[in-house]
Amino acid sequence: MRHNGSRTKRTGDHMSNAPLQGVKVVELGVWVAGPAVTGMLADWGADVLKIEPPTGDPQRAVFGALGVGDQVGVPPFEIDNRGKRSVVLDLRIDADLETMMTLISEADIFVTNVRPAGLQRLGLDAETLTAKFPRLIYGIITGYGLAGPDVDKAGYDIGAFWARSGLAHTTVAPDELPPGIRSGQGDHTTGMALASGVMAALFDRERTGKGRVVSTSLLRTGIYTIGWDFGVYLRYGKRQSTRPRHRNPAPQVNCYRCADGRAFWLLGLEADRHWPGFLKAIDRQDLAAIENFKNARTRAVNAEEIISVLDSHFATQDYAYWTSRFDAEDVWWAPLNSIPDAINDPQVIASGAFIDMTPQPGEAPYRAVNSPVDFDGYTPTYGPVPNLGQHEPKW
Repeated sequence: MRHNGSRTKRTGDHMSNAPLQGVKVVELGVWVAGPAVTGMLADWGADVLKIEPPTGDPQRAVFGALGVGDQVGVPPFEIDNRGKRSVVLDLRIDADLETMMTLISEADIFVTNVRPAGLQRLGLDAETLTAKFPRLIYGIITGYGLAGPDVDKAGYDIGAFWARSGLAHTTVAPDELPPGIRSGQGDHTTGMALASGVMAALFDRERTGKGRVVSTSLLRTGIYTIGWDFGVYLRYGKRQSTRPRHRNPAPQVNCYRCADGRAFWLLGLEADRHWPGFLKAIDRQDLAAIENFKNARTRAVNAEEIISVLDSHFATQDYAYWTSRFDAEDVWWAPLNSIPDAINDPQVIASGAFIDMTPQPGEAPYRAVNSPVDFDGYTPTYGPVPNLGQHEPKW
């Protein structure tokens, strides 16, 4: 085992109102999904020991191909690992495995996304640990679940959450191959799912005194995110096909580009109710008299025609003009933001989406993405992100 004897101040130690103050968490996580769970718990005030091999969580070196080899300044790692303590243990060594067991014996929660076969070889599987430590809440994320032929098959979010769940196929028209998922998207969604389950188990333990195993998978979370489509298919054997934008059967719930290149998304879900105000906002009341556009049904049937008309019309004025007209007539819409647009969006900023991190000594201050849950009366201090093996293997 390796450590330098130092211990950074825990996030929330000085805040008695942290919702998870005093809760001890051991993480045996790699890449994104597992660390995302405990990253949120750390934001909420839990004391998280991140157990890493001597080479570190591979996510530390995710920018290695770009020549970033010092494991510093890696935002994909930082967002899920701030405020934790990093303990290096080589679990192939009996003494380090014994240390691991001691840490778990004193923990409230154990979280992992290591594949079940690897956990079983180390005696860190759910059955073994919950038998040894009946109060332990054991949280595990897998690619495909804890039963079935592919329990130990590599999943990653692009495989289990995106491809195998049907989500990727459903996102594009049937004759198109889908793009890849954005990095970590399915992992973060699945991390939120496990975090909620772990919190339910923690509450249950307060009543019963007993821990339990809480599990989810990238596959299950992917299917849940498009549960609307699955539910309709399971009930009726069909689903509405995904169509390209220019054939969207809901032209009032579609995106359009303005003369200056910026775009917006209309949110006219109640099509007939919203239609008159929309026409007034864009000064095209003449469209109400066209037979093909007289109601939501005819506009859906003639979607390509009405979308073409609207495309041409919105191309005549810039974004500020159209969006001010929408606001004046209470037309529901949203900006189609790029990442830089979102970073500078006043509402995004006001929502608390970004936070100031606590840097390591010698690091310049920087901003990062916040986790998505706030608690009244609790303002955490975020970070620092631990260096590999920075902390002692003890609570």
